[in-house]
Amino acid sequence: MPHDLLLRLTAAAALCAAAVALYRLVSALVLRRAGRAVGGTSLLPPGVPGIVYFTTKDCATCKSAQRPALSALERQMDVRVIEVDAGERPDLARQWSVLSVPTTFILDRNGKPRQINHGFASARKLRVQLESVMEAAG
Repeated sequence: MPHDLLLRLTAAAALCAAAVALYRLVSALVLRRAGRAVGGTSLLPPGVPGIVYFTTKDCATCKSAQRPALSALERQMDVRVIEVDAGERPDLARQWSVLSVPTTFILDRNGKPRQINHGFASARKLRVQLESVMEAAG
């Protein structure tokens, strides 16, 4: 019996590790595609980090949690938030590989996407990601 349990736990751990690896791979591919979508034109003034925030008019989480978190972050940090309604701009959502809302992309000071959040991201998480991107840029 203990051998069977150990085997099942090992299989479960392997599946979880594979899922995490797949998620990271997909996120890296989405960031690469988003970087190509941005191209040579920056959405932000030079030297300013930012967040591209995909939402829709009927997204309850966007209105009740994500938008307030982004507003708080804008008050606390020198960061620009670009809000895109994925319902009105499905072409942009497709270019950036957005499959659900809210989705946020963290852009470095050169306008290149560096991190992605599928679903709600707290102000604390976004701040950590922005600080990480700003430190990496030097």
